[in-house]
Amino acid sequence: MGLVLFPGDGDNSSPDVSWSYSGFAAFRRRLAEAEGFALSEMWGFGGERPWSEVSTPLEPLLDHPDAGGEDLSPTQCASVLVRLEAITDQWARKSGDQLHQQHIEDARQLAGILRLCIEKDAPLAFL
Repeated sequence: MGLVLFPGDGDNSSPDVSWSYSGFAAFRRRLAEAEGFALSEMWGFGGERPWSEVSTPLEPLLDHPDAGGEDLSPTQCASVLVRLEAITDQWARKSGDQLHQQHIEDARQLAGILRLCIEKDAPLAFL
């Protein structure tokens, strides 16, 4: 069982990116760390810190339920994409363990899906 992110354009042949729930959690924790905060401190992730105290274009991705929740709009996809690519570039300049390398690959796959959503003016769907 896991999570799949894909363009919500009705085209079943569109590419997607998928994770196990624990893999997606680890990926988002690393993204939050890159933004200077711990996801575990945030409301909805075991902490009490409100999202209003954090300023990141990744918020729509980070503060999204694993199951259900609204799709990300093409505008949100564009905002997330810019920051995601910057973080991925930072990660790629540093060597790391296998999980680090997997997160770089995951980020690149997600960036490709986000670009497709923007090009097709389609939302990013979570399943």
